[in-house]
Amino acid sequence: MSLFTRFRRALAPVLVLVALAGCGLTAATDHDGAVAAADRPGLETLTPLEHPREYQGPSTALSVATPVEPVVTDPQPALPATVTDVQGTQVTVTDTSRILALDLYGSTSRIVYELGLGDQVVGRDSSSDFPEIVDKPLVTSNGHDLTGEAILELAPTLIITDTTLGPWDVILQMRDAGIPVVVVDSHRSLDDVGTLIGQVAAAVGLPDAGTALTTRTQQGIDQVTAQIDRLAPDAESERLRMVFLYLRGSSGVYYMFGTGSGADSLITALGGVDVATEIGWQGMRPITDEGLVSAQPDLVLVMTEGLESVGGVDGLLEQLPAVAQTPAGAHQRIVDMADTQLLGFGPTTAQTLDALARAIYAPDAA
Repeated sequence: MSLFTRFRRALAPVLVLVALAGCGLTAATDHDGAVAAADRPGLETLTPLEHPREYQGPSTALSVATPVEPVVTDPQPALPATVTDVQGTQVTVTDTSRILALDLYGSTSRIVYELGLGDQVVGRDSSSDFPEIVDKPLVTSNGHDLTGEAILELAPTLIITDTTLGPWDVILQMRDAGIPVVVVDSHRSLDDVGTLIGQVAAAVGLPDAGTALTTRTQQGIDQVTAQIDRLAPDAESERLRMVFLYLRGSSGVYYMFGTGSGADSLITALGGVDVATEIGWQGMRPITDEGLVSAQPDLVLVMTEGLESVGGVDGLLEQLPAVAQTPAGAHQRIVDMADTQLLGFGPTTAQTLDALARAIYAPDAA
């Protein structure tokens, strides 16, 4: 069971209450977490802050709105496709005409679309909010709870999911109903993007398209990280000390993500020092004042709705006084990004890195 799965299951009752309160782990479906590509200069043209540790004030990372661009225009799935999923279950897929791809960040549905099977997707989870899918019916309620009735009404011939959505009894119900269910890896990190794409591609009988999508995605990531290397300080001692905090203020939920959480790989790719890993913080654990103060981050990464749930930057400093005892708090150096984008690690990972790099190293640029 992945770290995030254990984290979500432990917080399941809290997350339901949060969703009911209107601040669940979802991004707004009006796509206000993205901007048009024409509205911003290329990352390679930006001049980084001369002294990034001295910059004061919060920033919001806005990803470029990226239309789906299938790697295959007329995909021909090789069926039947027999795969052994991450739980060791052997699944034979004979029909990909009605697909549901469901997970906490909308990564799997985006992969299916990029493989060229968007027209075969019959529904979505609440995190799948890119323009091409938003008109499909929801099969989640109360934020991220799977609804068995809604799924069965869509008569899917294939369900691709992981363990980040629940209740798990719904998935077992779908299997009992004879629907092939392929469970992919729920762990998300920069190192596993290609693995996730490959697992989804295998499930739909398009392994070659999966390889092509992995190559394209990795090329995009490599191009952005090369520019981040240019923007980030050369000296290790000058690199920004960063930490990711998971916030749900209305329920009093405050977590710091460390080694193995996925946030660590993101921070490293951004040219930062993951201070949670530095102090030996493993996985996802409730914030302690001692741990946060000892970490002394220069910059805090948060999800947009999480920041809103605590009342913005001022509310964060009030509800978590330990943040104010760090350089990040003193400078109000808080960078937020849409919930479904920040730790999604799917085909649009390069755009996520690009947006965060701008907010971190050139926050005043257009």
